[in-house]
Amino acid sequence: MKSTLASLLMCLLIVGAAPSLSAKAVTAKIIIIGEALNGQIEIADPGILAHFNIWAGPGASSNEAQGLIVDWSQGKISAPARRLPLYEVFFYEDAGNHQEKLAYVVSYKYDPSTGQGYVYIPGSTENWYGTNVGTIIRGVEGSWFHAWSAWQEVAAPLIAKAKLTGECS
Repeated sequence: MKSTLASLLMCLLIVGAAPSLSAKAVTAKIIIIGEALNGQIEIADPGILAHFNIWAGPGASSNEAQGLIVDWSQGKISAPARRLPLYEVFFYEDAGNHQEKLAYVVSYKYDPSTGQGYVYIPGSTENWYGTNVGTIIRGVEGSWFHAWSAWQEVAAPLIAKAKLTGECS
């Protein structure tokens, strides 16, 4: 009787915890900041945000070839040119009750002469590492990657506009 009751309680605990363990929050907002910008760029359009899910790529169960803002299929690369402006990209998740929670941060560089963007996932001794691995451990922290072309199509015009006009949205 004791083992049956214990088994039943264990099953109830597992079933009760399952939704919270498997639920992956959606990206609610992306903010880009950088010295080359006057202010910050905010991306809040749900149609755009749907493409840039924190839960895509290494460390995720689906392990997509493109996700977050990275083209994971191209693998790790050497650091891009130092002369390129550096931006930080902040990903906020929907935490429910009209609340947003900072969930992931990467560095981003864009070379307008080649049209290529680069993304850096902070390593264990760097800012934002704790925030990132508190959300998802990818196993590629401390590395540069090519940016996903879908991200570049969104970010490059916004950055160019913000740099030229000082207008951020």
